[in-house]
Amino acid sequence: MRGRVAALAALVLCGAAVAAPASALAAPTTAYAPMATGQGCEPGNVVFSPEAPRALAMLGAEQVNARATGAGVVVAVVDSGIDAGNPHLDGVVIGGVDLVGDGEGDGGMADTTGHGTAIAGQIAAQPVPGSGVIGLAPDARLLSVRVFRSDSPQDVEKGFGPTAERLADGIHWAADNGADIINVSMSQASDAPVLRAAVEHAAAVGALVVASGGNRASDADADDSERYPAGYAQALGVSAAGADGRATDDSIHGPQVDVTAPGSDVLTAAVGGGDCLYAANTPASSFATGYVSAAAALVAQAHPEDPPAAWAYRLMATALRDDADRRDDVNGWGFIQPYAAIELLPDATTRGPVSPYFDTADSPVRPPTAEVDPDHGASPFLLTREAALFTAIGGACLLGVLGILIVLRRSRDAPAPDPGDTGRSGGLLTEAEDDEESLFEQR
Repeated sequence: MRGRVAALAALVLCGAAVAAPASALAAPTTAYAPMATGQGCEPGNVVFSPEAPRALAMLGAEQVNARATGAGVVVAVVDSGIDAGNPHLDGVVIGGVDLVGDGEGDGGMADTTGHGTAIAGQIAAQPVPGSGVIGLAPDARLLSVRVFRSDSPQDVEKGFGPTAERLADGIHWAADNGADIINVSMSQASDAPVLRAAVEHAAAVGALVVASGGNRASDADADDSERYPAGYAQALGVSAAGADGRATDDSIHGPQVDVTAPGSDVLTAAVGGGDCLYAANTPASSFATGYVSAAAALVAQAHPEDPPAAWAYRLMATALRDDADRRDDVNGWGFIQPYAAIELLPDATTRGPVSPYFDTADSPVRPPTAEVDPDHGASPFLLTREAALFTAIGGACLLGVLGILIVLRRSRDAPAPDPGDTGRSGGLLTEAEDDEESLFEQR
């Protein structure tokens, strides 16, 4: 009798769930504001944090890393260089180049600013005793492409700041030296032909450029507008999301935004030290770009036969968003879900951006490039939680139906009860059968 009641209750829940309804050569900008967790951000102080980066939980790292870790994938970090001496990066950086020419680049294996090292840690940091920091794609290997010293006025005046030409050279070098994913945590307001050509070249040889959509911290007076190289068709543009999974006004909005990723409270490797917490107060698209590059590396490992456009498509099509059929200039297609991107089985009905797999131009669920007014309403994580609840209820429904069938079959097959039997439930259940019923209830 208890089994029948539980099964009928599951059916009631199931029924309720179903019924519920500038100039072409303008300098790129970076924007990085390290916020220390003690002394770990100071070169020479090797301090580790036992905490794991919060972003890993937001991105479902444990689940996706059971499927892919970035093994066999090369990610180029086109930035300020990488401090390959950080313990998290020991053996991870397999090559590099210094395009700055200030005498301190050491073939790209040095970083006087810390920006590139932080990005490298997000992507492929290795476990270190006493530290919770690890990269989202820990088995990926890195190329360090040093294209600027810093964006301070002094370095810019000396010619050591970021430039469109040097950035383009860095993308070219990375593409021609084995990079599958090219991380560019920089942006500029103007479309530079040399930069466009570099991104197109990377795509042609099989590399995906993942680029920052822009930060207001580095360009406080900037209007919401297209930024480059994120705005090029072959690049995947990234905006920084806060703790609720939505982009904030700290990122520059525009058509260059394809996806979002965590961009605040980024715990990662520090130059000349151990761990450091970056962007503690203001989400930065630089760091969001690092996590998207890592996610792209996971997708590339799982689908090596796909072209770069397909890796980007998977991340866009499966991103969390309010409307599956539309993007906007704030969140793009939404907050990336690396595991879902890997597991996607695309077909002509897959909702979201234009598919590189099928001709979806006539699909009734489009237009794919439609824009909507920015909506800072309910977090997409709330929508995910509701979906999870619906799934859980659906699972209870299935178990309930199974329970009904089992009980009815037992009732049909069981011999008539012996009046002298003093066992439980009038002799209808043996002890083993009662254990099985309990198992269904626990599930």
